Amino acid sequence: MAARTDDDGPAIPPAIESAWGLRERPPKGPRPGLTVSGIVDAAVRVADADGLAAVSMSRVAKELGAATMALYRHIGSKDELLMLMVDTGYGPSPGPAAPGVDWRAGLTRWAWAEHDVLRRRPWLLHVPITGPPLTPQTLGWMEDGLRCLDGTALTEGEQMSALLLITGYVRSEATLTTQITEGSRAAGRKPGEMMPAYGRMLSRLIDPARFPALHRVLTSGVLNHDDDPDEEFTFGLDRILDGIEALIRRRAV
Repeated sequence: MAARTDDDGPAIPPAIESAWGLRERPPKGPRPGLTVSGIVDAAVRVADADGLAAVSMSRVAKELGAATMALYRHIGSKDELLMLMVDTGYGPSPGPAAPGVDWRAGLTRWAWAEHDVLRRRPWLLHVPITGPPLTPQTLGWMEDGLRCLDGTALTEGEQMSALLLITGYVRSEATLTTQITEGSRAAGRKPGEMMPAYGRMLSRLIDPARFPALHRVLTSGVLNHDDDPDEEFTFGLDRILDGIEALIRRRAV
């Protein structure tokens, strides 16, 4: 289906029209109960159960007990389906910070909310990012993140950059954690075994004279146990917020 155009601006892609309820309903057919939201919900169920790789138009149609071609009367392509799945997968934003909550506490809450979504639905990390958010739920997340910075000395451009930095960190940490978890599971390692095994391997490979810093890490014992993912996430997020705080203070002078 072609994107709709008008004289007021660029064409709105069909998937975006669907997300905002702007697309016209298809004519009545043999399967009137099939809807865009129902198709997307079914696709999300497939992804939650079996990962993004399991999502196809035919698999979703089977989930709904419909013919594959019937789906295309509502959603034009798999790319459109993926965009709508991301909107549904993220779900509602955490909402604006409560009155009196400072920007740092607000952004911490916001980042942890996104962190929890991506930990719960790691398939979201495998959907290619093709542009900035345009769907209702994802724009709601952006709105609430920006509102945390209301009243700071940052310009609107700096607020957008700060939010992009935070969400980039959240996605990066979630990707790393997910890949490590999947790799450990594939290797048959139990939780808590990865770093000790890594430390033992390093001790057999490195020469203290060539790798003195790594040798100090080994002898300190920090590799004797797996890191707590939440502690690692907190450490990185706090350092980013420290940098934003330094910029806010500099701008306020």
